[in-house]
This record gives sequence, C-alpha cells and structure tokens, in this order.
Amino acid sequence: MEIKQGTPVSPGVAIGPALVLDTEWFRIPQRYVEPDRVHEELERVNQALAAAAREAKENQQAVSDKLGKQYGAIFGAHIQLIEDPSLAAEIEKQILEEGFAAEYAVSRIMRAHAKALESIQHGYFAARAADLFDIEKCLLRNLLGHRREQIQHLKQAVVVLAHDLTPSETAVLDPKMVHAFATEAGGRASHTAIMAGALEIPAVVGLGKFVTDVSGGDMVIVDGHRGLLILDPDKEMLERYEKTRSSFRIFEDRLGELRELPAVTRDGTNIQLLGNIEFPAEATHCLDRGAAGVGLYRTEFLYLGKTSDPTEADHLDAYLTVLRTLGKCKPVVIRTLDLGADKFSTSAEVVEHERNPFLGLRSIRLCLRNLTLFKTQMRAILRASAFGDVRIMFPMVSTLLELRQAKMILAEVKEDLDEEGIAYNPKLPVGTMIEVPSAAIMADQLAREVNFFSIGTNDLVQYTLAADRTNETVASLYNPADPAVLRLIDMVVGAARKHGIEVNLCGEMSGEPIYTMLLLGMGLRQLSVTPHNIPEIKKIIRSVSMEEATHVAEEARRLETARDVNNYLREQTRRILPEVVG
Repeated sequence: MEIKQGTPVSPGVAIGPALVLDTEWFRIPQRYVEPDRVHEELERVNQALAAAAREAKENQQAVSDKLGKQYGAIFGAHIQLIEDPSLAAEIEKQILEEGFAAEYAVSRIMRAHAKALESIQHGYFAARAADLFDIEKCLLRNLLGHRREQIQHLKQAVVVLAHDLTPSETAVLDPKMVHAFATEAGGRASHTAIMAGALEIPAVVGLGKFVTDVSGGDMVIVDGHRGLLILDPDKEMLERYEKTRSSFRIFEDRLGELRELPAVTRDGTNIQLLGNIEFPAEATHCLDRGAAGVGLYRTEFLYLGKTSDPTEADHLDAYLTVLRTLGKCKPVVIRTLDLGADKFSTSAEVVEHERNPFLGLRSIRLCLRNLTLFKTQMRAILRASAFGDVRIMFPMVSTLLELRQAKMILAEVKEDLDEEGIAYNPKLPVGTMIEVPSAAIMADQLAREVNFFSIGTNDLVQYTLAADRTNETVASLYNPADPAVLRLIDMVVGAARKHGIEVNLCGEMSGEPIYTMLLLGMGLRQLSVTPHNIPEIKKIIRSVSMEEATHVAEEARRLETARDVNNYLREQTRRILPEVVG
C-alpha cells in the first residue's frame, strides 16, 4: 500500500479499479482470469509478443531506410527485449501464479522494470524507461485488439489516473462510469478542478509522480476531502474507507434537507446563494441544491469539441435552456467568453507560441480584437434577456478603457437589434469581474460604470501572488487567505458599498466552507459556488450570526500569513461543521 498526498479539489470518496490514461485512453478490462483460462492467456501473451516483434522489425526497417541504420537501431533494442525469453517467462509467471489476465500481467511487469530504470540516477537509464512504456503500449494494443474499451464507452466503473487532464478531456468523462480522478499535475483552481466540481465526482490533483507506479486494474482509493490517493490499499484501509464513504453519504442526505430553506444567518441577514455552471444541464443541479439562481455561467464550454465557432443560435439555445430550467424570476449572470490561457482556443483567433498565455491574449482582450466573435455572443445574450432575468458580465477587465470599449460594443449590438426589431431587455444589468489586482485597485472608478461586481478569486489570487493556479510546484503560494488577497477583496467590497452596487464572489474560494464566515464578515451578501457545495455553505450561513462572522473577519485581518489565517478559519469552521473540517 502506498499513500500519496495532493490537493483536494472535489469532495467525496471513491474506491475502484484504476484506469491509467498514459496507456492509450483504453481500459484493461479485467485483473484476474478463471483457472481454466490460464493457458488461453499464455497463448494470448505469446501471440502479442510475436506481433509486437513484427511491428518493431517493420519500424526498424522503415526508419533505417529513411534515416539510416543508426536510427533504426532504436527499434533493434525493442526487438531484443520483446524476444528475450526472460520477459515472456516473467509475464507467464504472473499469469500462472497470480491468476492475472494477460493485459494486467504485461502492464505490471513492464511498469516494474520502467520504475526500476527511472530510479537509477543517470539520464540514460531514465530515458530508456520511455522505451519500456512504448513496448507496453504495443503489447496492450495487440492483446486488446477489437476489445479495446474507449473511455467514452466504459462498461465498468473506474478511477481515472493521469499526469494531467485538460478541461476538454475531463468534460468527456461519464460520472456514472468514472467515479473519481487523480492527477500528478494541476492546482486547486485549475479549470480541470472546476470541471470535477461540475461533474460532482471526487478529485485530487497535484499529487506528483505516481502514474508509473500503477497498472490498469489496480485497486485505488481517492479521498477528495483530504487530498489523498491510496494505491493498492490493504484490507483494513478498504474497510475504513467503506465506512467513511457511507458516513459521507448520510451527511450529504442530511444537508439535502436544507434545499427549500433560505440562506439566512441566525440573526436574520439574507445571503443570496447562487450556482456556478459550465453546461446548461447544470441548471438542474442548481435547483436541486436550492440555489437562488446562477451567479456565473462560464460560456466558453460552448466551444468544447468544436472545430468551428458556435453560432448565435448555438449560444441562444444554451442560454434559453438554462432560463427554461430556472424560470423567469431567478437571475442568470452570463459571463462573456474567457478563452485563452489554459482554456479552449477559438478557431477564429488562434494565438500560437505565447510565452506566457496567462498574461497574453485571453478573455476580454481576445474578444475586443475579434468583434465578430464578441458581437455574436452579445446578440445571443441580449435576445435571451427577453425571456428571463439575464445579466451580462465582462471577465478579466484590467483597465477602465477595456470596460468602456466592451460597453460601447454592447450599445452597438443593441442598436442593431433595434433596427431588426428583435426583442431584448434594454435595461440589461451590466457587470464586470474583478480578477486582476489593477481592477481591484481601480474598483472605485469601475463601480461608476457598472451595475454589479463579481470577484473572481481564482485569477485574483494567481495574479496577486504571481503563482500559476495550475502549477502544483507553487501550490503552497496559491492561497485565497493571503492577507494581500483579503485586502484587495476589502477594497472591492468597500467600493461597491460606496456606489450602491451589488458585489458577488464567484471563485472557488466561495465554495470552501472555511472561508464562508470570513466572507460574510467582510461584507459579502452574495456567494456563487459549484452546485455540489451549496448545501454545505448554506449550513454554515444558517449556523452563524453576523456578529460572529464580523468577529472572525476582524481576527483574520490581524493575522500576518496565509497559513495563520487558514488555521484560524479552519478552527472556527470546525466548531460549526466538524464533518467538513476533518
């Protein structure tokens, strides 16, 4: 048994066989075989080894002819290993003595050798480990043949393990079959982590190197509460986590009873608790969890898997789906496109080789350069506003001029719709996200230009502390409780209060229970969170008074480091909801 510590990004516990995505995005179908099938498995291994050797010889010849024999020799080494009788003997021993299926035995043996090579402190040997993984893939290809089970069409529930997952890759995971995932890379506020919350499956990221230690089919546990990945758990650990999983389900059922109750503090202060969504179908999750509306609709997911930009009709259909689900009275805040950096690229504006894409052409900057893209979405948002309480919000605004340019284009689109006689809400509320330090510093001026603010802490933390939110090596620096971040939030809330506009907080910070009292005490009266987290946050809101929350915020402001702030907040939250702060 081996325990890995990472960053928890979506709560819950999952226990199941591993699907290791560095093999080829297909699942090893079984770990063991019946005794009467052992000889069949041995024959399958021999056939796969023979086929792999033939492939390597063909590759050697092709490369030698094209580039020279010295390059073809790379595959000559593959041939020697594949045809080495000791390799076949090792695999056969696993099948005969352990009852392993051929695929599982191959993966176990090849990965054991690769790990041994990687442990040698010499670049040459570490590089040769890649050859072993290449041979493993070849053997698995030949063993599985037409029986390959693609990740989009799984027939058995799995736990996905990978070096990293893009938002696109995460989005195709079926929560009915993928019960959790864990990755070597990534941070708490990466878009992959956000997707895990949308799928409502346990997830841990930033675990460091582990993928080469696991074979497809190995039993693993993902603890999305504590950020743990447990490889090959023993019987005692399995029993303990079965109890933990059962207890968590009971706890969630109890929280579900809060669905129809208002998010109001003990002394009667109403808090508007909204949902963050990526896909139209998530509007149902918001209703199921008792959300008062949608505080952040991330519309760039309309670009998922598309080879061309979505049309105005595509946008409108998605927005109307959300409105039909929520009804006319619940607000829906639609954020304009935040493409670029680690998100989906748009076919209309592909920027290659940006040295630092997080500081490059993304979000409002990209939209202001591509007015066709921008106006198409604005038309759809305006048209949707005729059917419900729709609000528009501009992301990543860093200067007053950017905001004014965006508003000017919105006015032009309104004029176009007027000329065409198309209905929309002429008083559509306009807001801006505050997610870069310059916007927070200029909040007093920005507040004169908009109807509401929404604080996006995911990027605000990243840019304030110069710590990439997707980089596990600086995860200790990326901390929403850092005093510098708290001071900026205070500035934004103060500016909103001064000018009489609403202010929401929609980053992942708002869905973390330990920050709820702090945010209330700092003056936030709107929070927008992943639907799955709404019951926990509501429970805390209903368990505290504003006097308590104000005291917590005052004490937190006196502390000098993020670690001290987090420890203090964790202790205060444990008093109210010990099940969450373990």
